[in-house]
Amino acid sequence: MLAGALSTFVLAFMLKAISEARAAATTAISATVMGTFWIGGGLGFVILIRDISVYGRLTIITVLLAVWLGDTFAYAGGRLLGRHKMAPATSPGKTWEGFIFGTAATVLVTFFALYPKRHEFLTIRESIVLGVVLALAGPIGDLFESLLKRDAGVKDSGNLLGGHGGMLDRLDAFLLAAPAAYFTILAFTS
Repeated sequence: MLAGALSTFVLAFMLKAISEARAAATTAISATVMGTFWIGGGLGFVILIRDISVYGRLTIITVLLAVWLGDTFAYAGGRLLGRHKMAPATSPGKTWEGFIFGTAATVLVTFFALYPKRHEFLTIRESIVLGVVLALAGPIGDLFESLLKRDAGVKDSGNLLGGHGGMLDRLDAFLLAAPAAYFTILAFTS
């Protein structure tokens, strides 16, 4: 990962040198390198999670389900009961009520997915803590991507998925949740 990141820095510098774009070099190169670390690094943790003991694949599926279902329940809870805006300037649709629904769903999914392996992998308490970590990391990753979109002046990160906003909009929470999950599990299993 380090070699890839360093080569991205050099490549971004070379492309900016030959580019006719008017953006400042610092901004253009920084954005390219940050994108590499954020997206490539976040997805790189999927491989690290997979390699955690014999339960790596179960853990990847658990993290994916917990983050995506948490996001879905946060959306539904926010639409149903949302009154108090979480970050109105960054993501005006996010509410604290939705966050509570999403947190509950994330913790429950994590608990139930890992419960059968509670004597071999993570205990009940550790599964709940992992769920809480995912419930916090997912929305932070989502808000981070919303902040970048606001800065760039775009509503969606792409149009590949129609009304879903683009691939990055589907992965934003996971890009922060995967490293958070990896380090939490590493702390419990070391």
